[in-house]
Amino acid sequence: MMASRTLRILVPGLLLPAVMRHAGGWAVITVQDLPDYVEAGKPLELSYMVRQHGHTALDQLRGSIQATSGRLSATGTVSPGGKSGLYSASVTLPSAGEWSITIRSGFGNSDITLVPLTAVEHGNGLTRPLPDVERGRRLFVAKGCVTCHQQIGVGPNLDGKRFEVAYISGFIANPPSTPSRPGGALMPNLGLQQREIASLVAYLNSDRQVGSR
Repeated sequence: MMASRTLRILVPGLLLPAVMRHAGGWAVITVQDLPDYVEAGKPLELSYMVRQHGHTALDQLRGSIQATSGRLSATGTVSPGGKSGLYSASVTLPSAGEWSITIRSGFGNSDITLVPLTAVEHGNGLTRPLPDVERGRRLFVAKGCVTCHQQIGVGPNLDGKRFEVAYISGFIANPPSTPSRPGGALMPNLGLQQREIASLVAYLNSDRQVGSR
């Protein structure tokens, strides 16, 4: 009971504080449907949202996407994604290997570099689903969690914390609609899939440093 009560006090700490250290110059990029693997020589299509302060969808941005692997690089294209704040990016990785993909939002310095994705040769059937902890590590970056909880520091540091699985899963799936304290700001609802939530929870409860590689 005591541990459960402690968790219920800790988890609302995920809500962002009202006083932002950066008044208007930052946004959060959240990538939708991040793949476990990509295929070399085939366009990788990524959809992503850009939200100022994690909430307000930003339109008419001139974003870009670039992939690097050692001395190799590839530049893709970005276009509006059909709804407010949504963009569609496409980049073709020319060879198999580990590729770092950087999305530049076009809003100040609000960029994101994903945990490297593995590109496999066409027709390679040797890929296996990623373990939940590894997928969660990648999603923590791709969903923008690392932006607020580590890079910008408007969210609490989650290093070393462990959470009751059912409670934190519900919290991530449906963040509270009202602040936990007067003047508080809300963590956004990202509409995550159950598999994504399970992977994020597995990562948060693993022996890890948030956002480490």
